[in-house]
Amino acid sequence: MKLTPFLIFFSIVLVIYSLINYYIFNKGLQFFSGFTKIYAFGFWIIVAAYPVGRVLERLYPSLLSTILIWIGAFWLGFMVYFLLFSALSDLLSLVIRVFHFPMLSPSVKQLLFYSVLLVSTLLIVIGHFNARFPRVKHLDLYLPVTKQVKMVMLSDVHLGTLVGPNRINYIVNRINALNPDIVVFAGDVIDEDVGPVIRQNLGNALTGIKAPLGVYAITGNHEYIGGAKSAVEYLQIHGIKVLRDTSVLIDDNFYLIGREDRESNRFSNIVRKPLTEITKGLLPNKAKILLDHQPFELNKAVEAGIDLSLSGHTHHGQLWPFNFITKAVFENSFGYLKKGSTQFYVSCGAGTWGPPIRTSSRAEIVELRLLPN
Repeated sequence: MKLTPFLIFFSIVLVIYSLINYYIFNKGLQFFSGFTKIYAFGFWIIVAAYPVGRVLERLYPSLLSTILIWIGAFWLGFMVYFLLFSALSDLLSLVIRVFHFPMLSPSVKQLLFYSVLLVSTLLIVIGHFNARFPRVKHLDLYLPVTKQVKMVMLSDVHLGTLVGPNRINYIVNRINALNPDIVVFAGDVIDEDVGPVIRQNLGNALTGIKAPLGVYAITGNHEYIGGAKSAVEYLQIHGIKVLRDTSVLIDDNFYLIGREDRESNRFSNIVRKPLTEITKGLLPNKAKILLDHQPFELNKAVEAGIDLSLSGHTHHGQLWPFNFITKAVFENSFGYLKKGSTQFYVSCGAGTWGPPIRTSSRAEIVELRLLPN
């Protein structure tokens, strides 16, 4: 992995994170004036929990690092909503001053503060349920296949400390209950560092996936952030065939084409091949199904004659209102789209990154019935 881009990215995130929390700290300080030192100590311990836990996890993994990561991950979600509500309260105060409305009394301000705490907590609880228990999304798609195929597709599982044995066993049981012919992972199977995956033996659950036509995956940006070589080796040891800018003919029925993640050159020295190069020489009468983690440049899939393109990456924002940002960035942030003769499906993901919380969507496992057209 290239170290410089990672350090720049991490530094920017840390500065933004610190500024946001400084703002939240000052908002809460006025309501804890009676025990300022205790409030300050507890607040900054919680704020530091996630970054410190992730560093400790790499240097000396232990129960302490796991506890810190869990505390910090929930704080990330709480932080988002407390920030939003606090900003709204500041906006309300500005409107009151500008239009000379009666000022809010201290008791009303205190009531609003504790209401924000309560609503934020409720959102975190509901969001954790949405993340912990994926729904099954069913789609019937007509393709130039010669026989019907049941494909189960997942993206963004993010196996690691936060998506551990309980969650991956639950996901695998849901997959097997669908009796798929083939299972595909559209990237970000592993959440950065493969160490927590190895320590928890999460690959054991992956070997339990039952699919007669095989289990396939591609790399996502998180495989590259943590080191794609070790992540890919781990997946392949545990029965998952990783397609890296290559294709495979499945059951003489359709081609499954897997692309390297578009971040491969940023975090490594791997430049992914053009899609036209990967598809060159494929039989024209066979359906072409593409796995491409990040749903950018949809026109290139159309131009290459792809029949179905499957992606993830967006999480559909994961936390409201970030879904509005992903909608602005991606032509298709979540769900089904047909463009020309190519069908696209972007999954919001089966796992989570950062906070184990989803408020803009519910985690999903996608069941695709591929029917002859």
